Amino acid sequence: MEHATRIHAYGGPEVLTYEPVDVGAPGPGELKLRQTFVGVNFHDVYVRSGSYRTLSLPGIPGLEGVGYVEQIGAGVTGFQVGDRVIYLSSKYGAYATSRLVSAEVAIPLPSGISEADAAACYLKGLTVQMLLHKLSPVRPGSWVLIHAAAGGVGQLLVQGALKLGANVIGTVGSPEKADLLRKMGCKHTILYREVDFVEAVHSITEQRGVDIVFDSVGKDTFAGSLEVLTLRGSLINFGQASGAIAPVDVSTLAAKSLTLSRPIIFHYLTRRADLEELSGLLFQALLDGDLRVEPPITFALKDAHQAHALLESRKTAQSIVLRV
Repeated sequence: MEHATRIHAYGGPEVLTYEPVDVGAPGPGELKLRQTFVGVNFHDVYVRSGSYRTLSLPGIPGLEGVGYVEQIGAGVTGFQVGDRVIYLSSKYGAYATSRLVSAEVAIPLPSGISEADAAACYLKGLTVQMLLHKLSPVRPGSWVLIHAAAGGVGQLLVQGALKLGANVIGTVGSPEKADLLRKMGCKHTILYREVDFVEAVHSITEQRGVDIVFDSVGKDTFAGSLEVLTLRGSLINFGQASGAIAPVDVSTLAAKSLTLSRPIIFHYLTRRADLEELSGLLFQALLDGDLRVEPPITFALKDAHQAHALLESRKTAQSIVLRV
């Protein structure tokens, strides 16, 4: 019998309930997948809590998963029953044993990448490829500040920026997380709970400032992130873990001719060719060893509430996946 973890009301992790579902057959342009692993992201937490009201209730959360093609809908080409694929879908529904997805969002998963690792890093990895290759260019010698650098996206972003030759500064919340970054080759770490990151960045760069700030924290770091930018620097905000940013007076940017971006990954995947490009960049980086993924923490699909509780505790730097 097919099952899914569903939300009937917004709230804490306890509102995630495991129950039977009837998936049905794929329609035109769709694939039916038997899933093996599902990625767990902070976006799922925001959806479950009601911070994001983007999932109609009752509904099945989850944006990404890995599975095998079970059935193929009319008009679909390029896939066969048994193919191993990965997908990212803004239509939610990943927390399930089986599901229907548009063939347009399904990408074959190379044989050299494990299903658990892929589910742990697909959304995060596509986000990193977008940030590094589609926004302000990271060049050899650039100074880059990455907030929450030991998080799921942060770790991949640090590795990617270092590979491009940047001087990377990472803010972290504990000495253990700083050690993790140093093992990746990041020479500059800031324990933001112990020191003012603005003063620390100015000290590290000898008052020069940084060319780019990648900020997924939001409200708590926004003003300081603008302050540490050098002339013509770029602040790229791609999350709001600490809360929403207040309205910005555009003249604030004029003081140093700064650029402010707020990218959303799905806006960079509107064409199949874009999805294939960013996926290809991610897969090649993983296969070449340029990006290394820590083995994810795994929970059963029926225990998604435990996965959410651990993610919200911020007690782990590892990604979390659900085993179907």
